[in-house]
Amino acid sequence: MANDKGTLKTCEQGHSYYKKSDCPTCPTCEAERNPTEGFLALLSAPAKRALVNEGIITLLQLAEYTEKEILKLHGIGPSAIPKLRNALEEERLSFQK
Repeated sequence: MANDKGTLKTCEQGHSYYKKSDCPTCPTCEAERNPTEGFLALLSAPAKRALVNEGIITLLQLAEYTEKEILKLHGIGPSAIPKLRNALEEERLSFQK
């Protein structure tokens, strides 16, 4: 059912939500998966999904990549890089050169 909010959708968990785009991400499920601490908590949902989909869930894993490689991931924007760089530096890590 479509209206000014978008199309009514239901996710696999049974949550109903409206979306104007074809994006299948359920906002309720996304909020439940949202970490409250750690470097992933600093990022937007698309950036977080991009890293998790790439298998990057720890700073040690992130440190195996260059900034350019991370920027190529769909969902990572330029604003994510300083946040990631700071998180790495706090643990005395850095992106690959």
